[in-house]
Amino acid sequence: MKRIVFCDFDGTITVSETFVAVLKHFSPQLSAQLIPEMYAQRLTLREGVKQILESIPSSRYPEILEFTRKQPIRSGFTELLDFLDTQEVPLVVISGGLRGMVEVVLDELLPRIHAIHAVDIDTATEYLQVNSEFEGGTELVAKVQVMEKYPADEKIAIGDSITDLNMALATPIVFARDRLAYYLEENQKPYILWQDFFEVRDKLAQFWNSV
Repeated sequence: MKRIVFCDFDGTITVSETFVAVLKHFSPQLSAQLIPEMYAQRLTLREGVKQILESIPSSRYPEILEFTRKQPIRSGFTELLDFLDTQEVPLVVISGGLRGMVEVVLDELLPRIHAIHAVDIDTATEYLQVNSEFEGGTELVAKVQVMEKYPADEKIAIGDSITDLNMALATPIVFARDRLAYYLEENQKPYILWQDFFEVRDKLAQFWNSV
């Protein structure tokens, strides 16, 4: 059986909502106005995040990466990768945030990640310009579109917030925490509540050993 794990980055791999923190820090006024609208689903992620990012001067991009670099990774992530290696199951990171942020945090773990799909940034003009291969619908990175690139018999999603909702609704096995759990309750979508990656690893081991 071919299996694949799709994992969000911000607030999932990282302990805190790194990308939201970046938006609030580097574009505080617009973030204060638009982020509550996105959480309330009155404004799409695609529209809101793009507006905020493209209000930030390109000269500040190195600061964004430095701001992100020190963000801690949630406990058990390396151990989950170890377990997936033994099962020959790839892990794909799908982030609605910036690719550069994902790469500076994962650092030495990058070779162990099967693929990263995230927002690319062009700094050639005065303000950041957003580029996303999978922009569509309500999302800057349409996570379901990304998942369709990876055929598998069993797909598993891990996430924590509104950016993971479409992915979670389209995936049979979902590990959800924080805001994502709330949205899935609203949608009456079953999920597995989790707090760290040790719990994810142990639950997957339980599932797969019982097959």
